[in-house]
Amino acid sequence: MTRARNSLIDPESTPYYHCMARCVRRAYLCGKDHFSGKDYEHRRQWVVDRLTELAAIFAIEVCAYAVMSNHYHVVLHINAQEANDWNRDSVLKRWTQLFAGPVIVQRYLGRAKLSKAEMRRVDEFAEEYRLRLQDISWFMRCLNEYLAREANKEDKCRGRFWEGRFKSQALLDEAALLTCMAYVDLNPVRAKLADTPETSDFTSVKERIEKAADNTTSKQPASLKPFRCQGQSPEVALPFILQHYLELVDWSGRVVRADKRGAIADDIPPILSRLGIDSNEWINTMRWNNRFYQAVGRLQAMKAHALKTGRNWLRGLTACSRLYMMH
Repeated sequence: MTRARNSLIDPESTPYYHCMARCVRRAYLCGKDHFSGKDYEHRRQWVVDRLTELAAIFAIEVCAYAVMSNHYHVVLHINAQEANDWNRDSVLKRWTQLFAGPVIVQRYLGRAKLSKAEMRRVDEFAEEYRLRLQDISWFMRCLNEYLAREANKEDKCRGRFWEGRFKSQALLDEAALLTCMAYVDLNPVRAKLADTPETSDFTSVKERIEKAADNTTSKQPASLKPFRCQGQSPEVALPFILQHYLELVDWSGRVVRADKRGAIADDIPPILSRLGIDSNEWINTMRWNNRFYQAVGRLQAMKAHALKTGRNWLRGLTACSRLYMMH
């Protein structure tokens, strides 16, 4: 049964979420439509460019993404601390990059002289926008509405472009986050559209690999949430080392391939044991076939999430079971 979005996204439980949106019927987001003969490959860049633009405006960071022919995946992080640190002007200027805003906000940003009552109203708008700028639903709305409008404009048509609202999945612990990021980054490999992660176009893993190989610039893309560096605070970076993550993605991709499954099963990166992830369970999880569970995490994290959200059952993926029931 469809659930309200505010019951699926709870920043107090976890700031990390896996989201996915799929096109309606035979519509093509990107790639070549063999039915009509039209090529929509250029639209992949639309998704990447819009993600980069929104990440620079919202207090939401992109951890991973993959743009496929009729859907896309993205792993997002809500940076509530960043949003709370913004002053009034910063919030209003960010919001008005996306929407014009009410006249009183436009007058304030235009440095018009306002009364105390008008300033109180401006402050109310600023606090409302501060909450929206750390809201995944607003982030996804600004992404999907933009893509739908651009696609319909190009196709010279009207109507629904997405099959429905985006799907979201809570990532309750580090193991779930790591699993999901690798799952997203390996989408083209699993679909046999690429042989290796570094040739997987329009994925975050390729962007990270290219940046890491560039000796003239920073080692991590500015548009993506960075991986942890030695001595760096865990609040500002993903809780993994980039090299370990790339090794893990490479290993997982070779295991998942039908012609090489298990060929290098003994060459498991140290990060698996450090996070307490069983290698056999990892392989099973990487074959979850796009099934979208409401939450992913270890059993303990799933229990805590169910209790916190006041539910006696939780459809999710754990290391022990695909459906956790409260007793």
